[in-house]
Amino acid sequence: MSWLSSNLNRKFAVGTAAGLVISSLVFLVLFLRLYGAQLEEERVAAATEVNRLLQTSLENAMLKRDLEGLKEILVRLGEQPAVRRAMITNPAGEIRFSSEAALLGTRLAPADSVGQGPSSEFRRDPNGQDILRNINPVRNKPACQECHGPVESNPVNGVLYVDYEGASILGHARKTTLLLMGSGALIVLINLAGGWWFMRRFVLRPVAHLSDVSGRVAGGELGARVTVKGHDELARLGKRFNQMAGALQGKIQDLAEKEHFLQQLVDAIPDGIRIIDPEYRVILANSAYRTQLGLGPGDREPDTCFRATHRRDTPCPRTLLSCPLRDVIETGEPLRVVHQHQRLDGSKLDVEIYAAPLQVFRGGGSRMLVVESIRDLGKQVKFSHEQKLSELGRLAAGVAHEIHNPLSSVRLALHAVRQESDPDRLAGYLATVDQEIDQCIRVTERLLRLSVPASSEPELVAVDTVVDETLKLLQWEAEKRCVDVRFSAEQTPLRVLASDSELRMVALNLAQNALHAMPQGGSLSVTCRRVDGEVEVEFADSGVGILPQERGQIFEPFFSRRADGVRGTGLGLSITKAILENYGGTIAVESTPGQGSRFTVRLADADLDMED
Repeated sequence: MSWLSSNLNRKFAVGTAAGLVISSLVFLVLFLRLYGAQLEEERVAAATEVNRLLQTSLENAMLKRDLEGLKEILVRLGEQPAVRRAMITNPAGEIRFSSEAALLGTRLAPADSVGQGPSSEFRRDPNGQDILRNINPVRNKPACQECHGPVESNPVNGVLYVDYEGASILGHARKTTLLLMGSGALIVLINLAGGWWFMRRFVLRPVAHLSDVSGRVAGGELGARVTVKGHDELARLGKRFNQMAGALQGKIQDLAEKEHFLQQLVDAIPDGIRIIDPEYRVILANSAYRTQLGLGPGDREPDTCFRATHRRDTPCPRTLLSCPLRDVIETGEPLRVVHQHQRLDGSKLDVEIYAAPLQVFRGGGSRMLVVESIRDLGKQVKFSHEQKLSELGRLAAGVAHEIHNPLSSVRLALHAVRQESDPDRLAGYLATVDQEIDQCIRVTERLLRLSVPASSEPELVAVDTVVDETLKLLQWEAEKRCVDVRFSAEQTPLRVLASDSELRMVALNLAQNALHAMPQGGSLSVTCRRVDGEVEVEFADSGVGILPQERGQIFEPFFSRRADGVRGTGLGLSITKAILENYGGTIAVESTPGQGSRFTVRLADADLDMED
């Protein structure tokens, strides 16, 4: 701002000075001309009066033929302080009488010989000195015609020249000019000082204050405001600036709140999220993505996707790795791929990436970005295992009830054995004990099969048996909820290639979801059959149903809408779908709000495949 102030001061001072100097010069030239002309006129007028008196005296001397008196008059006139010389020439320009004897007989220039009337002019004499020459023609009169002839042929008898001192006149003019120039310079200085004070007080200080506040606002101090004084144009400009700064502060604060909300929103998503531009730059990411990379709170996130997840300095070769960014930009369609990412510590991370296009408007034009949802497959397995353990815990009460009744029968039978001596009746009691123990073993086996880890290779699994045994584990919970469970299956075994424990988890999740959807009781019908070369399992309930707008979300992780008011994990259906897709199966849903839902599971018929 000091530079701006000095620049404005300099411009103002130079402009003002130039204007005043030019004005002074114009005024000076005009004054010199006017003053010189006026001074010359006054001197000429004075000289003319003197010359008229002198001319009268000379004419009188001529008429009396007093030549000595005429010479005396010219000598005395030449001795005057302001007069250099006095001369009389004949009409031909020859000097006949002069105050300087050396000039007698010489001639003047033709232009100086005879004029039309009295005149005066500044000039330099032969010695190089400034003079004011007064020229007065001596007219021929009737009294002079005796010697000079008629007026018609000789209108002028001679010319009287009087040279006055010109240096004094010019010196006086120069002094006056210098005085005027000094006065003009003083006026210029006074105007410059006044203008400088005015500019500094009423222009530069307000502008400097406005510039300082503008810099503070630009530097991030959005609360800075201009102190407004007065009601002039700069004061109105300051008020407008404060209004603009206030509006800008509100807009920036609103934008910051929206950015914070957006960041919090993406941070709430459990999967890793990142948005990538066509130049491979990651312009937005959530905390789950940073966790997947192994970044701490203070660690700087790599700026490109290939450096962040593959530790490369250049984009990934498309011949070696499918690039979701390039594929989505080229096709404009979402896609799903499985990649192996590398964490910051060098460890590997198996992920499933769902990439989709995002059309945005920036800089007045449309631009495509790519949104990647990155799911940690290892974490999904962990969720599956934890969810399985959670469901086993929920089954504990039902299993305890299933085992409690047989154990009570065993206890009664053992008490009777101790008091019974009849061998036949004793054998009956022991048979009862053996039967109830078998019942307990069957219940525990069902529970154990559900908790067995999935095998690494698919195996032949009887779907109808798996579903039937799983429903029996839920029998006590169904009775408690007043739900009537009916199971039906074809006579021949329905077998598929899968994992026994994982199919039990599928049946458990779908049956429990049906029970949760009927808080006031109802019915659940489970049917196993062959349809078009596939094994189909249908779970149909009479519960509350699913709203149409939520039907597309029920298979997403952590989405939960239980009708019984209990907050679920939101993992059951997503794990179910992942298990079925892993074995080439599908799951479909039909639902009418208030009337119930129907989930249909389909897997390839293993027996049909073996026959082929």
